Amino acid sequence: MNRKLQIGVMGSAADLNYGDEVSKLAERVGELLAERGAIVVYGAEKDYDSLSTAAARGAKRKGGMTVGVTYGKGKDIWDKEGNTDMIVVTGLERGGGREFVLVNSCDAIIAISGGSGTLTEIAIAYQSNLPMVALTGVGGWSEKLAGQFVDARERRRVIAAATPEEAVEIAIREASQH
Repeated sequence: MNRKLQIGVMGSAADLNYGDEVSKLAERVGELLAERGAIVVYGAEKDYDSLSTAAARGAKRKGGMTVGVTYGKGKDIWDKEGNTDMIVVTGLERGGGREFVLVNSCDAIIAISGGSGTLTEIAIAYQSNLPMVALTGVGGWSEKLAGQFVDARERRRVIAAATPEEAVEIAIREASQH
């Protein structure tokens, strides 16, 4: 493959009250993806921080490229530090439309904790047969689905990863083989 891998980082928005430790894990995922030459694709929120935005911060700290996919209209996203190289404005709302564009722009996804949006993104990745990696020890949907199939069809297992290093290694490997 001549193009750079596009790895999505999906995770909780700040209104789910994740801790600083989980945010640092997300930043580390972003750093590691940048070091491996992958583009970090994430759901760019308009109103508050998120674990996905934390991954973008980490990627930019290491000189990586980031793409934020946002809902609604306009490029007004929460990223106040300027860690987003490209903003994809979907004109769609949360709850399926934006998430569909986001996930289908990825070669693999890494889920970190997560609420209903992350669950939607994992379900879309599953339906699209995209590799899914779930960080464990962080709560949310990544914790619940790590090592599981999304449904009884057992198409593709959500691969569990205990560390950011393991999550990135698996995502890069699986995306390269997909």
